[in-house]
Amino acid sequence: MSEVGGPRADLPTAFAPLLIDWQRRAGRSGMPWQNSRDPYRVWLSEVMLQQTQVSTVLGYYARFLERFPDVEALAAAEADEVMSLWGGLGYYSRARNLHRCAQMVVEQHGGRFPSTSAGLETLPGIGASTAAAIASFCFGERVSIVDGNVRRVLTRLLAFEGDLAQTKPQRELWEMAQALLPIEPSADDMTAYTQGLMDLGATVCTRSRPACGQCPMQGICQGYQVGEPQRFPVKTRSLKRRHESWWLLVVRLTEGPERFWLQRRPASGIWAGLYCPPVFESELAAHAGLPSAWVKRLVALDAVSHSLTHRELRLHPLLLELTSEPLPGEWPAGQWVDAERLVQHGLPAPVKLLLQALRAPDLFARP
Repeated sequence: MSEVGGPRADLPTAFAPLLIDWQRRAGRSGMPWQNSRDPYRVWLSEVMLQQTQVSTVLGYYARFLERFPDVEALAAAEADEVMSLWGGLGYYSRARNLHRCAQMVVEQHGGRFPSTSAGLETLPGIGASTAAAIASFCFGERVSIVDGNVRRVLTRLLAFEGDLAQTKPQRELWEMAQALLPIEPSADDMTAYTQGLMDLGATVCTRSRPACGQCPMQGICQGYQVGEPQRFPVKTRSLKRRHESWWLLVVRLTEGPERFWLQRRPASGIWAGLYCPPVFESELAAHAGLPSAWVKRLVALDAVSHSLTHRELRLHPLLLELTSEPLPGEWPAGQWVDAERLVQHGLPAPVKLLLQALRAPDLFARP
């Protein structure tokens, strides 16, 4: 294995200086987490930005910092409140790991994040690339991020033929990423370099239509020189998506304070730990156990499609409006939740939109 940062004759030594110079001249700036060496703020932004666009993250980031201004505040929060503020961002395991990580930082590290990428990787939800981002931005560590955007940039730069669906080529590319690092950089150089990797992949070396004419690496990019930059990265294993249909039994109590019947989803699987109307695998299963009079009152609402990483869900809401609570034993496990308190519960995005559509439009407005 090559020594991290050691120059290699087969790699372009001009890459790091070009990238640092370009980032300082033309890279992105002005995002609220930039120009900060606070590991809490950088960590929060890095977790939120995983598989999520910057434009989406901006509002969530501001709300999180307003409610949880530091790691101690996040660690002390109730899990339901954390999930509620996360609702709509998707990939909810990130929120659960975020909360657990904050608690570990407080309980085991006195409220201070480890200052090395190796130490950061021991925390829940922090993988190698996120650890590298925090360590380089906040502590000036000479280590490279290697997320999806960076893999694309580097495989095109090097015309890297390794199949990234396999472990060995992934490791080889990681080693090359470390070998491309600037030599003896200052902390400011590492910030510009790391941000430059992110910016180049997000704004120039994009997946489908790379702007090669605007790229500072055009003169040294082997993918461009062979005329096939979009052929990289090579990844043969395609994602297999499953298609599922779910029926949601949406029960609303209309007399007195408006309430909905919700269940907490299991601790693992889709929407783990979130609140949701009871889920059934068929309309017949949703009917089973209900009094026949209630089955006749069910109203089928418009079906909704919802995409997850490995699945396509087709959601079929069945609305049942009641004027009084069912007797114990007549009902699936769960709890009544006041409509005004729905925002305090973590709800999957499509469920949130569904309940919002059934109520006043300002229910989910935030101050």
